[in-house]
Amino acid sequence: MASETRDRIVEAADLLFYQHGFEATSFADIAATVGISRGNFYHHFKSKDDILDGVINRRLASTKQMLDRWEISGSDPAERIRSFIHILIVNGEKIRKYGCPVGTLSSELAKLNHAAKSDAAALFTLFRSWLCRQFEQLGFGDRSDELAMHILGRSQGVATLANAFDDDRFLHHEVELMCTWLDDQIADLARKNNPDRE
Repeated sequence: MASETRDRIVEAADLLFYQHGFEATSFADIAATVGISRGNFYHHFKSKDDILDGVINRRLASTKQMLDRWEISGSDPAERIRSFIHILIVNGEKIRKYGCPVGTLSSELAKLNHAAKSDAAALFTLFRSWLCRQFEQLGFGDRSDELAMHILGRSQGVATLANAFDDDRFLHHEVELMCTWLDDQIADLARKNNPDRE
């Protein structure tokens, strides 16, 4: 029962940190959302930083699960990279309203110079390593990390502008362009590896 309440607190905090920001969310906000007393709340978490640790760990676990699902369901690395790109559309409504959950938390913690800013950045590292591995499997070798960073950076830019302008059409168009860019990279690599086929 105690672990269930703890999970509910972290789940509520995760949503509130995303929707309102870490700094703007109080203990009282989280307790009210979960429907528990302040006293009961302090039994599970002594500080907001403790809750933040729980939120970051929750996001890391759910991101790992998502990446594992893509590994299983994606028939090849290119398809798996497209799954990453299309998350902008899957989460489009939330992104337009609140921005990227990873980007917004990382930015806020960096501005606050919070001790957990590197922990939040670990979510980006997870995506970066995973994308790099997909590009390596496609045969891009030393360029894999550069390409992973390009697509990660572009997706963050798209999320930021889709949020700023609340523009669904822009978001869809950029996702299309990113997929076209990926196809072009793969086609260029194939031409370089098989020059006689030209």
